[in-house]
Amino acid sequence: MTSLPSLPTPKKLGLVIDLDVCVGCHACVVNCKEWNTGGYGSALSDQDPYGADVSGAWLNRVHTFEVVPDGGEIVGEAGDARIVHFPKSCLHCEDAPCVTVCPTGASYKRAEDGIVLVDEDMCIGCGLCAWACPYGAREMDLAAGVMKKCTLCIDRIYNETFDEVDRQPACVRTCPANARHFGDFSDPQSAVSIMVLERGGMDLMPEQGTRPVNKYLPPRARKPLSESAPGLPLAENTEGAKGFFGWLDGMLDRI
Repeated sequence: MTSLPSLPTPKKLGLVIDLDVCVGCHACVVNCKEWNTGGYGSALSDQDPYGADVSGAWLNRVHTFEVVPDGGEIVGEAGDARIVHFPKSCLHCEDAPCVTVCPTGASYKRAEDGIVLVDEDMCIGCGLCAWACPYGAREMDLAAGVMKKCTLCIDRIYNETFDEVDRQPACVRTCPANARHFGDFSDPQSAVSIMVLERGGMDLMPEQGTRPVNKYLPPRARKPLSESAPGLPLAENTEGAKGFFGWLDGMLDRI
């Protein structure tokens, strides 16, 4: 089995994801796939992409949930529900079980910056790391026969031919809502460390004991719509509308 670094890594590179502003556009997902298909490691394959049974390897996914306020079991029972978009990729855990379970040493954690990677030349595709990961952050590439995961775009962040502003993971660079941030958590003065301190950044599933490096910023509390926008006029009554507006009203009623 593979061992984790014996000493704390001098850098702890990772992501902060702000659940309050993520709009679920999937730009991070698509740009991640595009960059990593032509970057570090072999291409991310797809199987039957235009057929009925589509599958493929993705290093980043976004899940969407409708959250009901405390005190309610169904939408509307205890106030306004809200939609939360939840991006998920490898969290580059300090106590990464995917590393220690690997029988070949293919899965490893870098001693210099804490990034968890897979050496595809050593991977035998046994899938033990995927079983060990409590976050479901690893995916088998069926074409290559090896395990794939987020690399924090290691071929971007250390590439000195890039402008400094581009030395960030592809998902961070492309996010239109500024919901993703990259930095060094070992530096208490870094932007990501300050952000986590000020907003109460959270570990994902801390009960697993993996000590994930990536942090999530929780959604901020929001006022009910009736309180935040008092006195808004009611929508215009369209009953009896004719012509184009009558047709439009009928079409909208079907939605």
